[in-house]
Amino acid sequence: MVYDGIVIGLIVGFIRAGWRNGLAALSQIRIKGGLIFPILLAIQFILYFLAGKFSFIEQYNGYLFMAVYVAGLYVLAINRKEKGFWWIFAGVALNFIVMLVNGGKMPVSVEAASVLDPVYVEMLKSGDIVSKHVALTNNTILPFLGDIIPITTPYPRDQVISIGDVIMNFGIFIYLQHVMVGHKQRTSFVETK
Repeated sequence: MVYDGIVIGLIVGFIRAGWRNGLAALSQIRIKGGLIFPILLAIQFILYFLAGKFSFIEQYNGYLFMAVYVAGLYVLAINRKEKGFWWIFAGVALNFIVMLVNGGKMPVSVEAASVLDPVYVEMLKSGDIVSKHVALTNNTILPFLGDIIPITTPYPRDQVISIGDVIMNFGIFIYLQHVMVGHKQRTSFVETK
């Protein structure tokens, strides 16, 4: 879901700031520890890819994802002065909390997941999913923080998201608008002087 917030933020940012100003603004982004984010993303992809192949990763998958979340929260915290980053931090923290109290896995509502591929839903029901997801049940702790919000048509892709995802994407959107439109305003101010 984080990709959706970035894509929507960029599209609106380019519309509001213009192509040239938007690119110039993006080229000037400096986030403390910013290189950690692509590394964390790569680690998540590796965990997804290797989860069914190595029993060690399958056994400790939830804890490995928790470590990724802790590192991400650290980077967000050191950048807390950036506009929108508290929202991003809050969203990621909510996802982290619900996963932490549920064995390192994100609870997913089977009912909400009905908008997804039926194969995924069957795997979710049977418990065959080895990634960071698990079916939401009566035993789930803090179920309202799990993936319970279905998104479907007219949205371009079907998905199930959490309240944390919504808050995180709001923060990403705010940050990108601040960076891109702020650059346009600063450039316009300099040009008019």
